[in-house]
Amino acid sequence: MNLKVRFTLLILSAVLASLSAAADKPNILFILADDLGYGDVACYNPEAKAPTPRLDALAKQGMRFTDAHSPSTVCTPTRYSLLTGRMAFRTGKGGVFTGVGGPCLIKPDRLTLGDMLREHGYSTAMFGKWHIGMTFYDKDGEPINQGGLK
Repeated sequence: MNLKVRFTLLILSAVLASLSAAADKPNILFILADDLGYGDVACYNPEAKAPTPRLDALAKQGMRFTDAHSPSTVCTPTRYSLLTGRMAFRTGKGGVFTGVGGPCLIKPDRLTLGDMLREHGYSTAMFGKWHIGMTFYDKDGEPINQGGLK
């Protein structure tokens, strides 16, 4: 075999091995929806009032969980707790986040679910409502913590 064919086979083997390794890890899709109850999605309740065909298809193809508990009744502490594994009351801030202007409730050095998944080779992304604060900086590089953007 010539060198070009050997090199091509080596690259092909590496690609196939990486695809095989990727197939060993499940895809994870975590959906957190405000005001969505257990009986609102048809895969859990055939009598659900609104059709949910896409969610039902995802549930049929994947793993469903039937015993979940929210760490809070409102969005901000629930999101914080799910992302960090830490009860939100430990931040010292209560209630729902009030909007733009930070600071982010998750400290830069706090381990998150996304961090742990990335450590195990996952690519992560977040789409939708963040609602746990974002730290924005002014023109001098100082965090804006009161009153929104300047």
